[in-house]
Amino acid sequence: MSEAVSLLKQHLELYLESPMLLPVTGVVAVAVFCWCVTRMPKPFKSSIDINNQSIDIGDGVHVSPLMKDLKDGQPMKYLFEDAQTLHEAFLRGLRLSRHEKCLGKRTKEGYEWITYEQVHDRAQAFGSGLIALGLEPRPDTVIGIYSINNTEWVLAEKACSMFSMVTVALYDTLGQKACQFIINLTNQSTIVCGDSAKAQFILDDADKITSLRTVIVIDTVSHTNLETAKKQNIQVLSFQDVEKMGKKNLRSPVPPKPSDVCTISFTSGTTGNPKGVMLTHGNVISSTSGFLYVTQFAHQFKNETYLSYLPLAHMFERTVQTAIFMTGGHVGFFSGDIKLLLGDLQMLKPTLFATVPRLLNRIRDKVYSGVSSSGIKKFLLDLAVSRKMALVKRAIVTRNTFWDKLVFHKVQSLLGGRVVVVLTGSAPVSEDTLNFIKCATGCFVIEGYGQTEVVTGITGQFPGDTGGGHVGGPLVCNYVKLVDVPDMNYFTSNNKGEVCVKGPNVFQGYYKDPEKTKETLDEDGWCHTGDIGEWLPNGALKIIDRKKHIFKLAQGEYVAPEKIEGIYVRSKYVAQVFVDGDSLKTCCMAVVVPDQEVMDIWAPKNRFPTDMDKLCANKQVKDIILKDLREHGKKAGLRGFEQVLDIALIPELFSVENGLLTPTLKSKRPELRKQFQPVIRDLYKQHDM
Repeated sequence: MSEAVSLLKQHLELYLESPMLLPVTGVVAVAVFCWCVTRMPKPFKSSIDINNQSIDIGDGVHVSPLMKDLKDGQPMKYLFEDAQTLHEAFLRGLRLSRHEKCLGKRTKEGYEWITYEQVHDRAQAFGSGLIALGLEPRPDTVIGIYSINNTEWVLAEKACSMFSMVTVALYDTLGQKACQFIINLTNQSTIVCGDSAKAQFILDDADKITSLRTVIVIDTVSHTNLETAKKQNIQVLSFQDVEKMGKKNLRSPVPPKPSDVCTISFTSGTTGNPKGVMLTHGNVISSTSGFLYVTQFAHQFKNETYLSYLPLAHMFERTVQTAIFMTGGHVGFFSGDIKLLLGDLQMLKPTLFATVPRLLNRIRDKVYSGVSSSGIKKFLLDLAVSRKMALVKRAIVTRNTFWDKLVFHKVQSLLGGRVVVVLTGSAPVSEDTLNFIKCATGCFVIEGYGQTEVVTGITGQFPGDTGGGHVGGPLVCNYVKLVDVPDMNYFTSNNKGEVCVKGPNVFQGYYKDPEKTKETLDEDGWCHTGDIGEWLPNGALKIIDRKKHIFKLAQGEYVAPEKIEGIYVRSKYVAQVFVDGDSLKTCCMAVVVPDQEVMDIWAPKNRFPTDMDKLCANKQVKDIILKDLREHGKKAGLRGFEQVLDIALIPELFSVENGLLTPTLKSKRPELRKQFQPVIRDLYKQHDM
């Protein structure tokens, strides 16, 4: 059968390139025949009833139906008895995979690996070296890590866990002042830097950092590093120097307790100083266990291969890696350049891929852009998606159909060809994109919802859930409830309100900031997320709004711009959109970034310039896009005052680099408002408002 399918595929490829086209019905008939004779796996049986994804246990508190299977019927603190801290989690992986690969580095030839035993021994040596430098092995000792994802990042983190120290991750987009604020606030004396440039970034203003004594550089220490450090009376050492120092003075581990803080994760925030989320070992293990408990039904994590490219500075990536280490899998790091990510994927061939919606959207857009110039190819793609979608709706996960071999094999090869589970989080992803990725990859695609204050996940889509447009039911590590938000007209009587979370995954508070802690954590231990959710009839949670990002128009109506943006971004013309308003005005305006790939094809077909600057300045193009946005808004039920009156087109994407997105790709609304205030003002002037 496989030879027949292969032969048919070759003939169809020749057929598609030939000017002498056979009737389309012939292709469809052959496709249907192969579809019928291709052997299909059985539907995946979900661990829960997907029509009953949460249970109301009273007072509006929802829990996972799986919680009844736990020993005490309470939120899960840990999945494995022998893994209740990050240190114990790694020791468990060590017992499972002692001489097997653990961490991999990309080289020209492939990946070079070190084993679990080597990671353990090097972490112990590095931790001993830190102690030799005068650091105390206790939970109030804070170590900074400022680097891209690599082996040494993990070694430093494992060393801190082994000796009960606390990590604080720094990252580029925080900026100089925020980094200084964090270092001083947490009293860091030692910072591990990825390279000489990052070390210099810290050293240049070290006179403003009162606690700093030592900078450890993973890569080569530069002459400039040494000169600047000498002037500041700071010692600079290489990572290898500290390891060697530790080997000569090897210390026995000082294991942490589950209640000890393991990391302070500073959220970049959208305004003001960063907030330091204090997370214990118990918090991280609880969240990781909740994640594993959901995914284990679809995939066993032993011998997992995972590509690490999402920043280790954020808890989503660290949670996934904790799950890998806890179960004895291995992690290969990306090459360091996001532009080479596809090459990394194809070299490593991971079985698990964690990513963000933006990349999934780009994959979908790229595939559709690639077939837009050919009617027959577009027809076959649509047909392939519809046939694979029929399988997805039956909970059949496969990449062995005729359509995979003919149409989707290129998409699958982009990810390396072995991915079994795709994880996505950090921002909403459209149902259309999720469905396409499920069809094209033939993988389990799990969308989670959470925030740093609960480590990672609050809810998640369960494997086998064939629906979309929601973020699934509660994880077994927490309770979830909604509370009324009268100002925005959201009430629990209508199954709508602010999402609140309670459980062993909830953080301990913001570091040295009791006022902001009280704003988020109430007296009963409920974490108020600021997100507005809705319980769907099947017990799943849908995020519909954001509490803080609202403004009032002149007629007294409240507007939630993120809701409108989420609708407008469905337009094929739009890559990004920012909606804003004025309390003295009666309507909203928007700034729109057109989708470059779509416009490159659309513009010449419609006799418009392909140059993006000229395209954005064209009033006719603007009017076409505005009309499309308003049609999407009408279909989605936006009220009149929620629809934008006018838009301005700009060519440059909002990005982390230009300061308009956070590292987790959320809009930095104060910065967007400041940047585009003159543009919005001009739009109002054009309408004499």
